[in-house]
Amino acid sequence: MLPAGNPCYAWHALSMDAEELAARWRERLESWAIPEAILAKAPVDPWGHSPERFATRTDRALAEPDDGPTTTRLAEALAGPGKGTLLDVGAGSGAASLPLRERIGHLYAVDTSASMLEDLAARADKLGVPVTTVAGRWPDVADDVPVADVAIAAHVVYNVPDLAGFLRALDRRTQGRVVLELPHRHPMSWLTPLWQHFHGVDRPVRPVAEDCVALAAALGYSVRVEEREAPLERFTSLEELAASACRRICLDPSMADEVASTVLELGMWPMPRDRWTTVWWE
Repeated sequence: MLPAGNPCYAWHALSMDAEELAARWRERLESWAIPEAILAKAPVDPWGHSPERFATRTDRALAEPDDGPTTTRLAEALAGPGKGTLLDVGAGSGAASLPLRERIGHLYAVDTSASMLEDLAARADKLGVPVTTVAGRWPDVADDVPVADVAIAAHVVYNVPDLAGFLRALDRRTQGRVVLELPHRHPMSWLTPLWQHFHGVDRPVRPVAEDCVALAAALGYSVRVEEREAPLERFTSLEELAASACRRICLDPSMADEVASTVLELGMWPMPRDRWTTVWWE
């Protein structure tokens, strides 16, 4: 288990080899698959992401710069006599990278969503940040970007079955510091009581952040770790939570009021903030 509080500490590789840890990560991530009978009745894609939600997060990151460990470690690595190059994998609309605009000489942004990359490029242009966007999945498109001074992959790894390949490619394309940010638990863990209530389905517990950290260490990286409370609330209202829950657990949107009532009955509101983990190595 990761230490409590907000420590910074080094993580030493376990005796288990990287391939075994990578296989465990893949198996645990695959256990999050939604049962086919439930998925077939889903009104919308339960795994989809809202570009508007990403844009709102980026707006807030730009308006209220975060001094948390991820931003701090990126700023340290980009500090120097000149501006550095930054690779942002899973960039979205730029929440993790654009707040560092004054230190970025060129931003290379990779994401599977072309629309979010368009949003990022428009923001970067207004902020005066030179940017190259690459639409595709990492590490499939790794050869399409040059080696950067620093890399960030924020809130991405729980979407990555082949985490070892992902991390190796990230390390190969970075000559300085690699930084990861991820929630301590799977980002859909908060829905576990609702899955049980509405579908009678138990959801997995792992993987968790320490599984990612252990794999990175086993790959030979001199990993350092910090953990803290998330700076943002997951939802701003019970109504927003209920609408999101309907989508994520494959319920019709018309059930939002029932979901909201259930959330209150189960003591899920207000939601406690997540714990976020920052991982980095040189």
